Amino acid sequence: MDSIIRFFQEGGAFMYPIAVVMAIGLAIAIERLLYLSRERSANRNTFEEILPMLESRDMRAALNYANESNSKLGNIFSAAIARIPGSQRREEIEYALEEGLMEALPQLEKRTQYIATLANIATLMGLLGTIMGLIAAFTAVANAAPAEKAALLSQSISVAMNTTAFGLIASIPLLLLHTYLQTKTNEIIDSLEMAGVKFLNIITERKQAPATAAK
Repeated sequence: MDSIIRFFQEGGAFMYPIAVVMAIGLAIAIERLLYLSRERSANRNTFEEILPMLESRDMRAALNYANESNSKLGNIFSAAIARIPGSQRREEIEYALEEGLMEALPQLEKRTQYIATLANIATLMGLLGTIMGLIAAFTAVANAAPAEKAALLSQSISVAMNTTAFGLIASIPLLLLHTYLQTKTNEIIDSLEMAGVKFLNIITERKQAPATAAK
């Protein structure tokens, strides 16, 4: 702990904004992780509950359940089921599903892109702190005694490099978290699209069944 505190103090003033950027990025990442995990679980439960209603052609119960559901999949199914009575074509229901999916995407991807931006900011601030430290170091060496220049320059460069190291320490985990969150978000989007295709197939079978029976 003493080494960490000394490392932080020797880095100069730029260590503090880098720490703030890292804290903000981690807070956003944790919030997004919790949100995506909750949405994934809610979507899975919604699909498992509403699928038997769709297969049994109980559209009223399915619509009521979708309206009461707090999941993104419930909202998408609600818009599509409400379109069924007045629609004659599969494409019209598909448009309703796509509209619901487009409304869900911004909420699933919300603030995730900030994590990558904060990671880049941390890296750049670390480099800037190092450059400012080197400028100050060479200025101090220019006014120092010849016998002290080598030791003073070596010590000053070592301190200046701390900001670059800390900037990388902050940015690498944030970039990894950003990649992980992007992957989880894409998995949820793919599951919503797959659920939409299954929904369309069930509805299409429902519409084709009376026509087949009439023949």
